Amino acid sequence: MNDIKDIPQEVYDIYQRLEDAGHEAYFVGGCVRDLINKKEPHDWDIATSARPDDILKVFPDSVYENNFGTVGVKTEHEQFPIVEVTTYRTESTYSDFRRPDEISFADTIEDDLSRRDFTMNAIAARIEGDTIVFKDPYKGKEDLSNSILRCVGDAGERFREDALRMMRAVRFASQLDVQIEEETQKALVKEAPLLAHIAKERIRDEFVKILRTSKAAWGVEALRIYGLLEHIVPELLEGVGVDQNKHHIYTVWEHNLRALDYTAEKNYELPIRLGALLHDVGKPRTKEGEGEQATFYNHEVVGAKMTREIMKRLGFSKKDTDHVVHLVRHHLFYYNVGEVSEAGVRRFLSRVGADYIDDLMKIREADRIGSGVPKAIPYKLRHLRFMIEKVRRDPLSPKMLAIDGSDLIKEGFSPGPRMGMIFSVLLEDILDDPSRNTKKYLLKKAQELHALSDAELKEKEEKAQEKKNEWEEGIEKKMRKKYKV
Repeated sequence: MNDIKDIPQEVYDIYQRLEDAGHEAYFVGGCVRDLINKKEPHDWDIATSARPDDILKVFPDSVYENNFGTVGVKTEHEQFPIVEVTTYRTESTYSDFRRPDEISFADTIEDDLSRRDFTMNAIAARIEGDTIVFKDPYKGKEDLSNSILRCVGDAGERFREDALRMMRAVRFASQLDVQIEEETQKALVKEAPLLAHIAKERIRDEFVKILRTSKAAWGVEALRIYGLLEHIVPELLEGVGVDQNKHHIYTVWEHNLRALDYTAEKNYELPIRLGALLHDVGKPRTKEGEGEQATFYNHEVVGAKMTREIMKRLGFSKKDTDHVVHLVRHHLFYYNVGEVSEAGVRRFLSRVGADYIDDLMKIREADRIGSGVPKAIPYKLRHLRFMIEKVRRDPLSPKMLAIDGSDLIKEGFSPGPRMGMIFSVLLEDILDDPSRNTKKYLLKKAQELHALSDAELKEKEEKAQEKKNEWEEGIEKKMRKKYKV
């Protein structure tokens, strides 16, 4: 039993008003599981014998915009502004393996609990006196105590009702650190192909929830074992069993999982976790040779293209897609102390974007740990951080130059491709020496460039672009002596 003090007053009041109006009410779902585990619930759900119209009579200022008997009751609680109150219901026939063909209101809480997915989610709680007591027809509390995830009734039937429950099983196992019961595991493997019937957006949401757990790598491995991953990100499976070279002791698949595990351990944000999981997704398609001498030339380019296709297919936003693609594309940056000057670091930041550099460094850390090395941040990376901090306030993009297009137009320049080429050359000049970033110098330099022929200006722009890439080629012209930090 638990104390009713564990329930926020605003939530308790909703429960009590339903009871006072003559209706039966129970707390259900994740909040009950959290109460049993002595954790603070993230949300509160109530099941009731009251029909939706009756709920609206008790709470006139509520929201009812669905066909599932769920009414959103407003509260003054900052963390729980809406409490979902749902009429007892049963469901039948799932012809599309996604949603019930028919929903019927039920008379008892037992009927309502019988339609739920897992025993730990099929526990109801009500208030008696000063305590909370539980109705637990499927022994969910016992399974919780034993850290077991088990379906309500026949596991195969539960998964055929809604195939997304298979991903939920993996997600709950990852979140709650519980073991999936044997019969449930067998049903996962057998019914895995049904996941193909689920909308990609629903799959994405569950996949994201798995990636956000502390056991994200375990969760992705479980998706593979149960045959679910081929319906989510099949491209990752191409790395299973693919050996690498002398710089790696793990297969591509193992390496990607270990990199993801590091980001979960550090509690990094979702784009970092996705970037770590996908950073080497292009390796199997670019592998040449075997053993220690195997190569994976341009795997970051191929991987970035694959990542864009993956995230687009799963319905990620353009912002998140661009972010993760950028991390995959640039995760293989080159740096060696003493070989790259401050100008080289500025060119690197100009190319990859100063806003992305912290995330790229986290991906590099994950990449290193995933390769089996003991240190995530060796001296080279510490020195690079120092160099970045030293130059990141310098002009790194055209918008940071002391002049803009309007200044050139006032000088008689015409908008168009030539102006863009002039700014590219000017930026390269400033990356080389930030002290030149003055209006006087840039206007004079722009006039000199403007006097060139199209062919001459194009040649200068191409040389500027080539110089931007010298970081990764290791051909910095202005070599610096080793800087000791």
